[in-house]
Amino acid sequence: MARILLAAVFVFVATGVTAVPVTLKPVTSKNGTVVAAHPQAAEAGLAVLKAGGNAIDAAVATSLAVSVAEPYGSGLGGKLMLLFYEAKSGRTYAVDAMDAAGSVDVPAYVQRPVEDRSYGYGSVCVPGLGAGLWAAHERWGRRKWAANVQPAIELARDGFRVLPKTREFFGEQEKKLRRGDAEIARLFLPDGKLPAVDTLLANPDLALTFELYAKHGRDGIYRGPVAEAIVAAAQQGGGVLTLQDFARYQARITEPIFAPFRGYTLVCAPPPASGAALFLPIMKALEQETFGGGPLRTAANLDRIGRVWRAVGPEVSRTIADVPESRFLFEKLLAPDSIARIREKAFGPAEKQRKVSALGRGAVPFAASLSARAVIDESPFYESEMAATTHWIVVDREGNIVCATQSQSLHFGAGVVPPGTGIVMNDSMSNFSFAEPKSINYVAPGKRSRSTIAPTIVLRDGKPVLAIGIPGASRIPTALLQVLLDRLALNRPLAEAIGDTRVHYYSPFRSEEPEAFEAEQSLPHAEAEALQALGWKVVLFEPAGTGRHFGGINAIEFNADGTRTGYADPRRTNAAVGY
Repeated sequence: MARILLAAVFVFVATGVTAVPVTLKPVTSKNGTVVAAHPQAAEAGLAVLKAGGNAIDAAVATSLAVSVAEPYGSGLGGKLMLLFYEAKSGRTYAVDAMDAAGSVDVPAYVQRPVEDRSYGYGSVCVPGLGAGLWAAHERWGRRKWAANVQPAIELARDGFRVLPKTREFFGEQEKKLRRGDAEIARLFLPDGKLPAVDTLLANPDLALTFELYAKHGRDGIYRGPVAEAIVAAAQQGGGVLTLQDFARYQARITEPIFAPFRGYTLVCAPPPASGAALFLPIMKALEQETFGGGPLRTAANLDRIGRVWRAVGPEVSRTIADVPESRFLFEKLLAPDSIARIREKAFGPAEKQRKVSALGRGAVPFAASLSARAVIDESPFYESEMAATTHWIVVDREGNIVCATQSQSLHFGAGVVPPGTGIVMNDSMSNFSFAEPKSINYVAPGKRSRSTIAPTIVLRDGKPVLAIGIPGASRIPTALLQVLLDRLALNRPLAEAIGDTRVHYYSPFRSEEPEAFEAEQSLPHAEAEALQALGWKVVLFEPAGTGRHFGGINAIEFNADGTRTGYADPRRTNAAVGY
C-alpha cells in the first residue's frame, strides 16, 4: 500500500479492490441513469426519463438545472459541446454550441488590456448553450420542448440547495461577485453575504428567462427581450456584441473525432474543443507501453507521460481551432508516422541525455515545494482551473447517450449579469490568441474560441463501454488521460481510476519557469522525490478530494448484463441517480 502525504487518508472504493484516496459510491440501474454536477440537476433529468422522455429530453432538463445550481460553472451565458450516441443507428453526433466572438474590430480589440479581455462585458462572446440544446431537441427530442424546460423554471424560482462545496466555490470568487456588477452581487450575495449552507438560493430573473425560452425555443434567447438586454448591457459596458450577432448564431451538428486504442474506439469532441486532441495523440504514443504492469502513478511512468505531453502540446496549439483545416490537421497528427515522430522526440537518443532541467532553473526542493504553494489563490494561473465548467451524462432506456460539457470559461464567467436576465455571462474572448495574427486561434468576428473541454464516449465493437468527462480547464485532458489509461490500458476498475490521486503536467507559459507535475497530496512521497530526481518540479496543491484545483470526473459505464453504473466524483457537488 502506497504511503500518503499530510492529511490525505486512504479509504476503500465501493469495489473493495484497491485503496485509493477518494471514495466513489457508484449507482447501478437498468432503465435510466443521470450523472450531473448537483443532486437537484441529476434528479431533474431522471424525472424526465421516468416521464417517458429520451436522453435528449433529459439532457435539456439536466443542462438547464445545472445552470441554476452551478451558476459559477455554466449556463445560458456560456458554451456547450454535446455528444449524442444514437442507439438505433450506432452513430455518434457532435453538437458544437461553443461561444463565438461578436462583431469585433480586431486591430482595436487586441490593443485592449488583458484585464479587459478576461473580465467584464469586453470579454463576452455570443453564448452557444441555448442554441445547442434547442438544435439537439429539434432533431432528436421526443417530449414537448416546454415540458423539458419546466424543471429548470421551477428550480430557479424556488431555489437550489446550497451545498458545502457550493459555498466554497462562491467564496473563492467573492471578490469577483463584489467587484462592481450590481446584478451579480444582488443575485448571488443575498443580503450582501455569501449564501449559507443548506439554504435555498433562488434566481427569479432566470426563471422568467427560462419561461421565454420554453415558449419560444431558440428565439427566446437569441431574439427579443433577452437578446436585447444582453446586447444593451454589453454595448454600455464596452462589449462587442450586436443583435445581428445573436440572430446569426447557429449551433452546428457535426462529426466527432475518433481514435482507436487497444481495441476500443474513443469518440470525442471535435475542434474547436482541444482537450481530446491533446490526450488522444498521447495515448496513441503510449499505446504499446506496459507501464511496468502498473500502477500508473509511479515516477517512471509519470516521467514518460510528461515527456510525451511535452512533445504533443505544441503540435495541438498549431492544429486545433475554429478553422476548416483543423480536423484534417488532427487526423494528420494522429497518423502512424506522426506518432512515431512524437515517440522519437520524447524518448529518442537526444532526449535520453537530458533531464527536464527544472532544478537547474530554480525549482525548490521537494520538501519546500509542499508549502511553497500553500496560499494557492495567489497563483497567477489558478483561477482558470477552478469550478468554471461542468460535465454531465444521461443514458435512457433505449441506450441513447448524451455526454456533454458546458462552461462559462472562468469561474462566474465575466462576472456580469445583464439586468433582468439572471444570466451569468461568459468571458470566452479570453480563450483566443491575440499576439500573433498567424495563430490558428487568432481572434476574428464570429469565430469560436478554443477550449479544453472533452466529452468522450468509448466504444468496443461499436457498442458503448463508457461515457466520461470533467471540468477543470487545462486539467481536463490530463485527468481524462490518466483515467482512460488506467481503465483501458491497465484494466483498472473505473471507480479506482477516478478516485486515485489526480496528477497534472504543467507546461510553463514563460521559458524561465520550470515544467512541473502538480498533484493531490496523496501522491506517495517516494514517487514525488523520484520525480524531483528526474528533474521535474513537484507541487502538491491540496489534500486528495478537495476539488478546488482538480475537477470532479463524471462517468457512466455499460455493464455486460445490460445495466449501467454511474460514477459521480465527490471532488465536486456531483451526484449519480438511476432507476
